[in-house]
Amino acid sequence: VQLQASGGGLVQAGGSLRLPCIVSGGIFRINSQGWYRQTPGNQRELVASITNGGSTEYGDSVKGRFTISTDADKKMMYLQMNNLKPEETAVYYCNARDVSGNYWGKGTQVTVSS
Repeated sequence: VQLQASGGGLVQAGGSLRLPCIVSGGIFRINSQGWYRQTPGNQRELVASITNGGSTEYGDSVKGRFTISTDADKKMMYLQMNNLKPEETAVYYCNARDVSGNYWGKGTQVTVSS
């Protein structure tokens, strides 16, 4: 499974960004997809995830502001981020899981200015 995230950039606090992630290879084996973020010196943390059945999970700090979605064929995954905060400046990574393990794409930098 290969993943490629994009869509990062500089946005003012309170603004919005939509991050797309292209998913390819072994899609039929994927049972969940998600977005994580990481800041220097910190562990990667869950932002949002979605299962094949459509069940979603969000980090507490993003509930009500972020939305994860996928196309029906799972080849595209999105993270809609609204009302962004400066502390959400991080590298955002898309992720996919199957029975063999986790797959990660290269991250995309999101910078939120105050």
